[in-house]
Amino acid sequence: MDLAQKNVVYLGGFGGIGQKVCAELLGRQLKALAVFDLLPNEQLLSEWQSKYPQTQTFYEKVDITKRSDLEAAYKAAAAKMSQFDVVVNGMGLMNDRMLLPTIEINLTGVIHSSLIALDYMDRTKGGQGGQIVNISSVAGLEPTAIMAIYSAAKHGVTAFTRALAHDFYFLRTGVAFVTICPGFTDTSLLHDLGDKTTFDIEAPKVYDRVKRQSAEVCAQNLVKAIELNKNAAVWLLDVGELKQLEMPVMWTPVLQD
Repeated sequence: MDLAQKNVVYLGGFGGIGQKVCAELLGRQLKALAVFDLLPNEQLLSEWQSKYPQTQTFYEKVDITKRSDLEAAYKAAAAKMSQFDVVVNGMGLMNDRMLLPTIEINLTGVIHSSLIALDYMDRTKGGQGGQIVNISSVAGLEPTAIMAIYSAAKHGVTAFTRALAHDFYFLRTGVAFVTICPGFTDTSLLHDLGDKTTFDIEAPKVYDRVKRQSAEVCAQNLVKAIELNKNAAVWLLDVGELKQLEMPVMWTPVLQD
């Protein structure tokens, strides 16, 4: 997908990875970029608007735990954009001591956002098709013992996104669904891990030794994945590398004669 003159919605665009991804996207000469986030970052938004005047860049306040907020934000963005070409669900929380917010932000919110965006983009409903990109995690690929709740939420994101990428939907809607699974990335999510684990016990020291990638490199590879626009792809973004995963088939139904 050539991103020049495309309209992009990014949820969590003021976050650690989100800021870097938005900067990468703006460098592709977008037509418009809508940043959905809980809190504004007026300084950063002003910098983007000044540096990329050819792109209409604006902010919409969103509490992703409230479907009404999402509906209002998409409606406001639709009034400013002719269509949505790419939607990135990038909001996240990693803190198992906050059980409900962990599920609501990482999973339920992603589901609501994806379904609302799909209504606007679905070709059978007058949309132009496009791409919905959901950010999962390596914790959404392999169970992560110290973050059991976060891992469960991210596994849900991976499964939900892969399910909606099925040809049964894609050939009707024209909307590709792509799963992004970053590895350990230097952002605030990884700060104070010992205070965020499922149980109040000391985490294995091995987690302190896991190699991390910069948010900038992660963002560069994430935008590459968007440009490749491969429906149903599950991308691993780890240690600075971009790799498409071959997901194993664990079960197939036995059909009656």
